[in-house]
Amino acid sequence: MTPGQVLELLKQRGAITKDQAQEIEELMENATKDVAQAIADYGVLAREDVFFHIAEDLGHKHVNLKGFNPSAEVISAIPAATARLYKAFPVSYDGSKLTVAMADPLDPQVGEDLSFALSQELDFCVADTKQILDGIERIYVAGEGTGQMNDILSQLKGIALSDDDDDESEANSAPIVRYIDLVLEQAMREQASDIHFEPFESEFKIRYRVDGSLYEMSPPPVHLANTIISRIKVISNLNIAERRIPQDGRMVMSLEDRDVDFRVSTLPTSYGESVVLRVLDRASVSLDLVNLGLPSDLSEYIEGTIVKPNGIFICTGPTGAGKTTTLYACLRRINTIDSKLLTAEDPVEYDVEGIIQVPVNEGIGLTFSRVLRAFLRQDPDRILVGEMRDVETAQIAIQASLTGHLVFSTLHTNDAPGAVTRLVDMGCEPFLVSASLEGVLGQRLLRTICSDCKQPYEPSMALLGELGLSPEDIGDKEFFTGAGCEECGNSGYRGRKGLFELLDISEPIAEMITERVATVVLRQKAIELGMTTLREDGLRNIYEGNTTIEEVLKYT
Repeated sequence: MTPGQVLELLKQRGAITKDQAQEIEELMENATKDVAQAIADYGVLAREDVFFHIAEDLGHKHVNLKGFNPSAEVISAIPAATARLYKAFPVSYDGSKLTVAMADPLDPQVGEDLSFALSQELDFCVADTKQILDGIERIYVAGEGTGQMNDILSQLKGIALSDDDDDESEANSAPIVRYIDLVLEQAMREQASDIHFEPFESEFKIRYRVDGSLYEMSPPPVHLANTIISRIKVISNLNIAERRIPQDGRMVMSLEDRDVDFRVSTLPTSYGESVVLRVLDRASVSLDLVNLGLPSDLSEYIEGTIVKPNGIFICTGPTGAGKTTTLYACLRRINTIDSKLLTAEDPVEYDVEGIIQVPVNEGIGLTFSRVLRAFLRQDPDRILVGEMRDVETAQIAIQASLTGHLVFSTLHTNDAPGAVTRLVDMGCEPFLVSASLEGVLGQRLLRTICSDCKQPYEPSMALLGELGLSPEDIGDKEFFTGAGCEECGNSGYRGRKGLFELLDISEPIAEMITERVATVVLRQKAIELGMTTLREDGLRNIYEGNTTIEEVLKYT
């Protein structure tokens, strides 16, 4: 459906005015959203109403396909490839006519072509385009993957390894290759951030992490553990004969018409090698400050800080808190033709056009400190140091900032004030830390409630007590939880968002750093000066219905 067709139809039906249609069309010029969403965002009609009007105009029935699963007989009426090609979702079958929802109901030719391809008389109904495409993905693509996975697992059970087989030939055998491809495809479909291959005495587990939680896949036969690990090592250019020491590698796989990078790490264990793949899917990560979900005051502060000519800006938090994503979003904002940007990373996680990126390799002596020293002879304006791991790196970063460079880096500390103490404990002079540091952003990632099964509930007083809330604090505030549904895999959560706390190195804070005050004193002073803590930001997200009490207690 072209925007012009839909807007013209709605104008003719009197649902929108000519001026409104023109404004919506202008808004859509640089947008990627579909026309129904553009109309809904404009505020003139709800998304569902757009499809009601289309259905009425065509004389078809309107159906809601959210979570709808047709019977096996109805699904089999359209082959998977045909459903994907024509963007057609089968709704019902009465023995003679098949009722189908088409993603483009305004093009009668597509319906005629589908009827001819199936040699079947069709009835048409109208549904939300997004629901149709999601339904095809759910019923055909995911279902097809599950069927293939079951088939390949059956084949794997029949494979008997002989002593004559060498590791590489086994690893490159067709069933093993297809099995690994399916595991990666399934994990990508679930938007996993990590995939774990874990050998134990009597089983070989495969788990993947989605929104911070681990889920288990159907396990392959335990006797194929080494062969499956060897396959991963082959495609990531690791030494398959070496199983005594940890190895790190990288591989690129083409999945669903796009290239996805995986960072590979092996670890020798009692029962074989444990392997973890970190998914570096640039398509699923939005490296844009606007999309980080920062509160407006923090967003303004960061926008102002990252354009300063010199200083150090640190992002802190545990592994997997989104620190690198935040710093890359900052770099993307200042990646202009008049600025030279250099990064030192272990390893390089996202390739960004216009930024010179150097992978650290401690095995050959290419450490953060050595790369950073070389950077200063490359005439940079802004520098990203993946992590301040030692005093030498921290001191060179401070020196770089004091000689007119803006430096970004990360630290693993529990909160923002803790980063200052960590730098001093490393051996950095407090007066140099206070002179060079601009700000520290502490962050966490927590799961958000699934919008499809979100519902209000009454938390227990014991749970509220853990948050330090009394009945007076709560007042008439509502609390929400996810009941669990098909869309979120019955977890009640879907997606993640950031919690943030910002330590601004103002004059009073800088004086306290110079005086070497304890973290707890520094933290108290920052709160007095207006710092919102991670816990307070968590409470704000609870009250806004974004997340649950349990998630905030877990991460703050």
